[in-house]
Amino acid sequence: MPRTTLVWLRNDLRLHDHEALATAAKESDRVVPVYCVDPRHYRTTRWGVEKTGALRAQFLIESLDDLRRGYRELGADLVIRRGTPEDVLPDLVRQVEADAVHVHQEVTTEEVAVEEAVEQALAETDATLHTFWGHTLYHVDDIPFDQSGIPNVYTSFRKGVEKRSAVRPTFPRPEHLAALPDDLDPGAMPTVEDLGLTPRSIDERGVLDFTGGETAGLERVQAYLWEQDLLKRYKETRNGLLGADYSSKFSAWLAHGCLSPRTIYEEVKAYEAERVKNKSTYWLVFELIWRDFFRYVGWKVGDRLFHPSGPMNKAIDWTGDDEAFRHWASGTTGFPFIDANMRELNETGFMSNRGRQNVASFLAKNLNLDWRRGAAYFEARLIDYDVTSNWGNWAYVAGVGNDPRDRYFNIVSQAKRYDPDGAYVKHWLPELRDVPDPLVHEPYAMSAMEQQMHGVTIGEDYPAPMIDLEASYERLQ
Repeated sequence: MPRTTLVWLRNDLRLHDHEALATAAKESDRVVPVYCVDPRHYRTTRWGVEKTGALRAQFLIESLDDLRRGYRELGADLVIRRGTPEDVLPDLVRQVEADAVHVHQEVTTEEVAVEEAVEQALAETDATLHTFWGHTLYHVDDIPFDQSGIPNVYTSFRKGVEKRSAVRPTFPRPEHLAALPDDLDPGAMPTVEDLGLTPRSIDERGVLDFTGGETAGLERVQAYLWEQDLLKRYKETRNGLLGADYSSKFSAWLAHGCLSPRTIYEEVKAYEAERVKNKSTYWLVFELIWRDFFRYVGWKVGDRLFHPSGPMNKAIDWTGDDEAFRHWASGTTGFPFIDANMRELNETGFMSNRGRQNVASFLAKNLNLDWRRGAAYFEARLIDYDVTSNWGNWAYVAGVGNDPRDRYFNIVSQAKRYDPDGAYVKHWLPELRDVPDPLVHEPYAMSAMEQQMHGVTIGEDYPAPMIDLEASYERLQ
């Protein structure tokens, strides 16, 4: 009897380097790839924001549409169903008489609970669930640590895997797949409205017009490394704030699994062999290892990743000032560097790494607000939201994660260092465009006469500072 395997897709929306798919294609006569539009991903969270915002939802839909085209080119199709996987998959298994369900496993609470629910539901069918490890650069079976022994410090993790592990080669894209059964309806592609969201477009001031899908992700790799030859100076430019090319911008495609980290790694190694090998080429791999680190920490700590005391179980008396959070989220704190970054996030679904560290530090350290509110807000707004990277980084900056030094950022000093001429702030805060460059990061320090001279009134044209910044630093010392 012909063997049929369902490939259950989640954050692995690609055809290249896809072990669950490659194994199914090799061992089965027919592969039925399926994506479940889970209504739980579009609810409102306990923090009062949607779990998935419109910009990320649009990127996801574009990624699914691109993946469907890819499957059709191979002779098959992508099946799309609305509903929870534990309800959808058993019914689909029975309909196509599948023997197995393949999936790339996740590590965090909600995702693991869904896997367990699916496995339990499949017990009533003739199919079994087979999990694969497919989201990291280094495979779980190759790292020199067991689950409980994952280091708490990035440097120890990095040195361990660099010294004692190797990156596995990528899996090839299937060359052909059998057609779906004639009586199987592939299902309609959802729209943003179908998900209960209001469609939005990325502000034209954004760094990049992110388009979802494996095709766009591979094109970005090709453009960044090979066509524009930008990798050779990545380390020097990665802390930029404006423009498409100060960093790789691979994160959105990595987060949705449109790009495999091992594919990027292989491209970096080819670049080093053909163009140049230097600190910048290493640094991109260094950042991929950071991504691995947070996923493995999430695997180790479980739901502690989402506790107020974080992975390190450090008790802090967080405050719950709703008004302060509203000013932070809307970019109306009165501190230009914070406000510019938050407005960029709200209008484009993206923010630089430098910006993310500063706005997180401001919320957790200067405002002393529960860091999880910030992490949840990022989850809703970021196109490149990745659960372990997002929550791990937030915990790290908040002082309850994997930073052994428990630092905070001096917002004004950071702004003057990374936006010395105020170009970024003025890009996102046009109300400050006439303020002289030396004053743009502290416009509230201008006298009334200076404000009149430069056409801005603090408290009217631009918000007055919501806190005494220097006093907050004294509290932290």
